[in-house]
Amino acid sequence: MSATPNPIGRRTVLGAALAAGGALGAAGTAAAASPDRAHAKEANYAVTSAELAQGLYQVAHSARNDVLWVTSSIGFPPVTHSRLLKVDPRTLKLLTGYEPPLSDPATGAVEAVYGLAVDDVHDTVWVTATLDNALAVYCQRTGRHLDKLPGVQHPRDVAVDVARGLVWCSALEEGSIVAFDLRTHRERKRVTVEGAWPAGLAVDPFTGNVYAADLAKSRLIEVRPGSDQARLLPAGQGAIDVALSADGRTAYVANQAAGSVSVVNLAAGTVTNEIKTGAGSLAVATDARTGRVFVANKDAGTTSVVDPVGGAVVADLATGANTDHVIVVHGTAYVVDKAAAGAQSLDSIHRVSTTR
Repeated sequence: MSATPNPIGRRTVLGAALAAGGALGAAGTAAAASPDRAHAKEANYAVTSAELAQGLYQVAHSARNDVLWVTSSIGFPPVTHSRLLKVDPRTLKLLTGYEPPLSDPATGAVEAVYGLAVDDVHDTVWVTATLDNALAVYCQRTGRHLDKLPGVQHPRDVAVDVARGLVWCSALEEGSIVAFDLRTHRERKRVTVEGAWPAGLAVDPFTGNVYAADLAKSRLIEVRPGSDQARLLPAGQGAIDVALSADGRTAYVANQAAGSVSVVNLAAGTVTNEIKTGAGSLAVATDARTGRVFVANKDAGTTSVVDPVGGAVVADLATGANTDHVIVVHGTAYVVDKAAAGAQSLDSIHRVSTTR
């Protein structure tokens, strides 16, 4: 995969670009860790896997309902098969799935879902309808499609700020980070950075600062609630996703082209370390309990567990070819992949838990 970003030919959301076959899922087998990447502490983690559906993209957790939400979209435009999936986090079994409405009756294209975030206050799920240049809102209880918000060019990621009643999205093709009201669904703020391709998002719940990984410029974009001007911070080559430490002082940036995670001191605006994790680092999440960082490495087919204080990878775990997205919930990580090959094959969801 070329390291040069392209909003059409590269990833549309967390996964390969639609034009590169990401919605179908690429064939392959999870790459085993090489001998020099074998870590003694891997025995401290157990991976439980279950086939789920084709075309998995992102996963999110609802604390209110204690379920996982997963997006699934298959094929190239026009995409005619897409579902918002509800999954049991303990058994990894599919509980139910909801189909998006048609967006073009003439072609049968649906309002396909890709990125997502959960709002437990209003009992909703926000998703990126990327091919429609829009966001969409679903009811968690019934799965009903509640709203569609157009006017966001190539939305890739969404992140909820409950304290301020906002949901943020990255508009990759226009270089913008856009906020909508969680209750009224009206646009509240739009900050554009010329030449940027904002991808993965994270929000600091204490300050309300929102951070976006800039795929075009290999940097981190910071937008503060009281400012319309972005602050630009360094990251690694091919910065594509970001997560924050529990205290909000440190950002961890997944660098797709470098196959690494950057540790960024947000106050100083400096990269204090860059840790190699595996080819095609695509998504990153933090464990608030331990401070460990989980990195999904798409091309390596692994999820790395990183000790950011020691600056070392403590485990490389096989999580399927084209490992695509990761979250951490109360010390347990959930990972989705795009390992499926063939019309009858399914992508998988993985639960990573500690064994001690």
